[in-house]
Amino acid sequence: MNGPVASLNTAWFALIGVLWAGYLVLEGFDFGVGVLSVVISRDDIDRRLCRNAIGPIWDGNEVWLIVAAGATFAAFPLWYAAMFSGFYIPLFIVLAALIVRGVSFEFRGKRDSPGWRAGWDAALVAGSLIAAFAWGLVFTDLVHGLRLSHAGLYLGNLWGLLTPLAVVGGLASLAMFLAHGAAFLSLKTAGPLAARARRAAMWLSPPAGALVIGIAAWLAAGGSHGPGGLSAAVPITLAAACGVAFAASAAVLPAGRDGWAFGLSALGILAAVTAVWTALFPRVIVSSGPGPSLTLWSAASAHLTLVVMTIVAAIFVPLVLSYQGWSFWVFRQRLTRPVTQPAPAPERPPAAERHRRG
Repeated sequence: MNGPVASLNTAWFALIGVLWAGYLVLEGFDFGVGVLSVVISRDDIDRRLCRNAIGPIWDGNEVWLIVAAGATFAAFPLWYAAMFSGFYIPLFIVLAALIVRGVSFEFRGKRDSPGWRAGWDAALVAGSLIAAFAWGLVFTDLVHGLRLSHAGLYLGNLWGLLTPLAVVGGLASLAMFLAHGAAFLSLKTAGPLAARARRAAMWLSPPAGALVIGIAAWLAAGGSHGPGGLSAAVPITLAAACGVAFAASAAVLPAGRDGWAFGLSALGILAAVTAVWTALFPRVIVSSGPGPSLTLWSAASAHLTLVVMTIVAAIFVPLVLSYQGWSFWVFRQRLTRPVTQPAPAPERPPAAERHRRG
């Protein structure tokens, strides 16, 4: 298939990839900060600083997930249906984890109790860790292949998704988000907390890139379940670029280049998502049998639907990007620990009063 229909299908596949990339870059550092908020904090003030670093923006970052899911449903309904049939339990777990994270922000300060706060801190860590791992598992399975029926429905069970390759993919996404979150904290905070975040980013960034390269090599060695539209060298090169970006992020941190480090880790995640999308194209889900893979043509909506969606996206996407850019600019200041004022010294009584008391 070629011509305007094929071009519009491809354009929407690419746009959905951009939406997922935006979500994973922005929500990725939220996940990383959520896990690290307990690991690198020394007291309750540090934990509150970690939360405050992402507090004004975390819910806005999740909008990207809603838009990506909605665009997938409208543009490629069979892709959406197949993903939910295959990943129903993992996606339900991710949804529960995201709900727990959101509730933790609202409820942590409702009671002045160390145990209460510790419980919601643990909820933030658990919700962030589960979601960060699950997204890597899901996207690795999409590229590696699922057992699809001829109707495009998943034929396996939950354990069929937990292959060794998919688990390593989950660890790769978790490592990337932890490194990205540490780089964000080093940029967003000051003092000892920022120094600890900087050291964490230096240690986490190289393994994160190495895991992505390892996943790409593993997939290339195992071959794919059906022909792709691009050379296998393209996703491998992008995975290598991801590894280089994370290594460079670690390299600039000792010089205090926190902004560069954060930008490079974001670039690494972008390269990893692009590697997934180029490995899939022109498929949207790779099938290991007995049914065929879902492609841009077999899973797409009607051409008129895509035309209307394109007009709506052209109007509203720039507005959303402008608003989110403005919110990041407003909350760009570094966070510092509050200065503890010494208690005022007691006033000495006048000399006559002291003499009378004596």
